[in-house]
Amino acid sequence: MLQTFHERTMPRNARPRLAALRRCMASEGLDGFLVPRADAHQGEFVADADERLAWLTGFTGSAGTCLVLAASAALFVDSRYTLQAMRQLDPESFEVRSTEAGGIAGWLSERWSDGAALGIGYDPWLHTVAEISRLETRLESDSVSFVPTRNLVDAVWRGRPSPPMNLMVPHPDSLAGESHEAKRASVARLLRDAGQRSAVITAADSISWMLNTRGSDVERIPVAQAFAVIHDTGLVDLFMHGSKVNDALRSHLGESVSIRCASEFGACLEAMPGPIRVDRERAPAWVSERIGVGTDRIAYGDDPVLMPKACKNSVELAGVEAAHVRDGAALAEFLAWLHVQIGQSGLTEIDVVRKLEAFRSASGELRDISFDTICGSGPNGAIVHYRVTEETNREIQNGDVLLVDSGGQYADGTTDVTRTIAMGDPPVEAARAFTLVLKGMIAISMLRWPEGLAGCHIDAIARVPLWREGMDYGHGTGHGVGAFLAVHEGPQGISRRSRTGLRPGMIVSNEPGYYKEGHFGIRIENLLAVRKSETAEGSTGRKMLEFHTLTLAPIDRAMIYPDLLDRRETDWLDAYHADILDRLEPHCSRPAAVWLRRACAPLAEA
Repeated sequence: MLQTFHERTMPRNARPRLAALRRCMASEGLDGFLVPRADAHQGEFVADADERLAWLTGFTGSAGTCLVLAASAALFVDSRYTLQAMRQLDPESFEVRSTEAGGIAGWLSERWSDGAALGIGYDPWLHTVAEISRLETRLESDSVSFVPTRNLVDAVWRGRPSPPMNLMVPHPDSLAGESHEAKRASVARLLRDAGQRSAVITAADSISWMLNTRGSDVERIPVAQAFAVIHDTGLVDLFMHGSKVNDALRSHLGESVSIRCASEFGACLEAMPGPIRVDRERAPAWVSERIGVGTDRIAYGDDPVLMPKACKNSVELAGVEAAHVRDGAALAEFLAWLHVQIGQSGLTEIDVVRKLEAFRSASGELRDISFDTICGSGPNGAIVHYRVTEETNREIQNGDVLLVDSGGQYADGTTDVTRTIAMGDPPVEAARAFTLVLKGMIAISMLRWPEGLAGCHIDAIARVPLWREGMDYGHGTGHGVGAFLAVHEGPQGISRRSRTGLRPGMIVSNEPGYYKEGHFGIRIENLLAVRKSETAEGSTGRKMLEFHTLTLAPIDRAMIYPDLLDRRETDWLDAYHADILDRLEPHCSRPAAVWLRRACAPLAEA
């Protein structure tokens, strides 16, 4: 799984590709062109045919946008990817700029004088209405115009892979917990209550959840790419290529879902009566163009599937629990094996990745990993979303801190777990930072909060131990997770930007960290399910929520300074480890079980 599209196509020198793109820009009468890391479904993972940003720049991260002008070009990434981008890009061809520090608007303002007309092209399939509107607002200039056009990267990309055409397959009700008929009826009620005739669904995971289907069009997320329109009657028009359809799918969907050719999508949008619900943050701008921007036929609103999908039902939650037991047993086997390797020479990051994926595959139930495994030793661990390649592969040294972030896709659930492991005696600074990160992770795990709060209201709680020492991390504390769907699922999360109220059934990650560039990276991640708390708040009787920990993987006690933990934190850790031992030991080999008993012993016995 290591050799991917990115390694096969990464440019050694971007200049010829940039030159070809600039010639195409000139022929179209454009001064610039936007190249996002996106597809028409705005998914995190994209098919090889949609890896335009990687093809042009060599940057392989999952989020970023490049703006190419006639004489300069810049890649805009957030703090997770700054170090990675600087390593991967040709500095003579691209600048690396932060999305947090002015972004595209700030960079453009440095390069053109107000009053000089500037036309920047963009592919309306790859950008949303909200995205383009924000750019126009931040520039605050009538002289800059964003022009929808054909995709100019596609025009110059020789040998571009073909789009995926894999089957859409049924996902059983026994795992979904609800029929697609019931789901469609629920979404239709939402539309009727809002006075809307229909809604356009463009996110592949929303369609998969609503219709109880899955697929394999993109790596790491089990979806089939398609577009859908759900009407206020519950009927659905599903638009996709005919090669994705077979008799099993037709039988599963029934007569209430009309399967139509993908080429009919535009004409259908033009002919439909309004108001039509469109998610301006997630649907491609092309959809709004076809319906009629600025007309009363469009009713902008969130994808109506987002919240029902985010709030897992009892069957989905039971499946996720089962997936975590299975995944936890594989992790125990892996961590026991890794413990034996400490102090031995010759072990590399790639060796670790392959061994971990082999342990997960051994269950016979792994459908895919849920994202490319992050395995960074020493300084590589400080690159938040580092992904090892043959070029960057590093031999793990005695005394290194090893960060491993990984997950699996199983038919009953999606997992995502990070553990930071001492490969010998850890540096004092790293162990101290690890313990502060652990304190924040435990604080979130034990939290109870009033119903109605969002992730932005609790994100700081994970950071307080670090803040006290003048430390912090640049990413959010947690993201939403799907049920055999996207490992990064919205709208729920724990971050300064997460404004969706947390509700029972939502799954989020809990992953504070600390990164010292050039030395080490630390992150500890568990998945949590939101549930109602059995205890009301005092005499007010206010409804409270709490987290239930799903992930089952020991936390490396060799990285912990016990004196920095208070009694409640130590009690939580000991109880967590006791639960892991009780639930995983029956599923482990004898050597792994022996290791697990030591790893899960009370902290006082360390």
